[in-house]
Amino acid sequence: MKYRKVLSRRTLLRGVGGVCIALPFLDEMRATSVYAQSEEPPVRAFNVFFGLGLPTPLQGEGYDGPLQPLEKVKNKIAILRGVDQVRCDEAGINAHFDGAAGAFTGTPPDGEAKAGGASLDQVIRRGVYSNGLPDGVLGSVLMGTYFRRSRPARYVHSWNPDGSPAALPQEDPTALFTAIFGAAPMNGEDLTPEEQKRLRYRRSILDGVVEQYKHYTGERSNLGAASRTRIADHLDRVREYEQRVFGAGPSCTVPTAPADSDIPHGDTADPGGDGIDIALDDLVGEWRLMCDLYAIGIQCDVLRFGAVTFQAAGERIRLTGRYEYDGELVYDFDDMAERNQGGSLGCSHEWWHEFNANNQNLQLRAHAHLMQREVAYFLQQLDDPAHPDQNGGTILDNALITISTESGDGRHNDVNRELSGIMHAITGANGRFKTGEVLDLGVEGIDLYNTLIRAHGLDDKLGPDGRAYDEITAVLR
Repeated sequence: MKYRKVLSRRTLLRGVGGVCIALPFLDEMRATSVYAQSEEPPVRAFNVFFGLGLPTPLQGEGYDGPLQPLEKVKNKIAILRGVDQVRCDEAGINAHFDGAAGAFTGTPPDGEAKAGGASLDQVIRRGVYSNGLPDGVLGSVLMGTYFRRSRPARYVHSWNPDGSPAALPQEDPTALFTAIFGAAPMNGEDLTPEEQKRLRYRRSILDGVVEQYKHYTGERSNLGAASRTRIADHLDRVREYEQRVFGAGPSCTVPTAPADSDIPHGDTADPGGDGIDIALDDLVGEWRLMCDLYAIGIQCDVLRFGAVTFQAAGERIRLTGRYEYDGELVYDFDDMAERNQGGSLGCSHEWWHEFNANNQNLQLRAHAHLMQREVAYFLQQLDDPAHPDQNGGTILDNALITISTESGDGRHNDVNRELSGIMHAITGANGRFKTGEVLDLGVEGIDLYNTLIRAHGLDDKLGPDGRAYDEITAVLR
C-alpha cells in the first residue's frame, strides 16, 4: 500500500530559477490551511490626450454633440464635466501649453521644457510596483499622431516626478513596433536551439517545472488518482493561460512589422509652425495602425503604463477629406479653402479661436467629433472580449484610462474660461470608479487625479506637500 503524504495548501511545484506554481486544493491537503485568493488583473494606467480641447458648452450636449462616438463605450467610461485647471496657468508662456502640461499632472509647467511634476500614471506605477515592474514589462511607452512640436507638453503626456518626460513618444509605426516588440523574432522563428530554449524558459512557467509536473501526475506519485487528475487539469489551464498571454495562442499574436510611414514626422511635421496639409485617410490610417500596435502590446502584457496622443495641443493641420460616421456624412473637410488662407491661419486650430457659443461652429464640431471617434477607436481595441483578463473582464474594464485635453473653450483672452471646464473621462479600473454616467463635478483637476491615485491604495499625491487632499467621492464606486 502506498504511503500518501499529507500536503500543505502552500505546496508548490518549483522549477528553475525559483519559479513556482501553486497547486489546486487536493484531498491530501489539510483543510486548516485552505485559503482562497482570486487572481487579479495587473494594475495598468494610461493617459489619452486629444488636442485643441472641447468647448464646455458642447460638452453640455452629452452624447448628442461631438461626444457622440464615445457612446459606443459609454458603459465602460464616465464623462466628467466641470474640471478646473486654472492652477496650471503659467503667465507669459502659452495657454495651449499650460493646459497640456496640466493634463494628468494638475500642476503648472516648470518652464517650457518640463511639467510641474509627475503625472498620475507614473505615481501609480511607482506606488504599486515599488520594487520594479515584472520581467518583460516595459517601463513606459508613449505613442501618438501629432504635428505641433514647439514645446514638449504639446505631445508628451506622461511625466516623471522631476517633471521630465517618462519617455519620448513614438510617432512612427515602425519605431513604435520596435519599441514594443523589439527587432528580434518573437515566436521562436530563425532562432538557434539555445535561443529557443531561453525564449521558452522566459515565456513558460511550466517548462521550468516539467519534471515535477511529471512526478505529481505520474504513476509513482504519492497522490491519489483524483488529485493527479486535478493537478493535470490545473496545469493544463496554466498552459492555456500562458499561451493566451505570451503569444503562443490567438489572444497575443505578435504582428508583423509595419511598412514605412508616408506622412511627415520629426521636424518636417512642424515646418516653422505653419502647419501641414494632410488627408483624412492618411491621418486616421496611421493613427489606427499605431493604436492596433499599442493595444497588442497591452494584450501581450508588455505595456502597463504610458500615454497616447491624437493631435497635439494647439495642433496645426489643414485637413481635407470626406468624414463619415456610421455610414453618414458628418463633414467634408477642406480647412484651407474654407478659411481662404494659407499657413497657420488656414489650419483647423483657428476654428477653436473663433468659437462662439451663439454660433453653429460647424467646422469645430466636425473636428471635435473626429477626435472623439478616434479616441473611441483606441478604447474599443482594449474592450475586445477575445483578450480577457484574469477576472474575465476586458482590459478596458480593468485598466485606468484617463482621457483629457488642453482647454475648456479655446480662447486665450480669459484664463478662467480657457482652463476651466476641461473635458475628462475615466474608465472603471477594475471596479474602483463609476462608469456609464455623465458627472458634473465642479472640482479641481488635481483633486480628481489624487482621488484616482488614492483609489489604488496609495498614499502618494500630486501637488504641493502642504495642500490638503480633497477626495472626489462622486467618481468612486
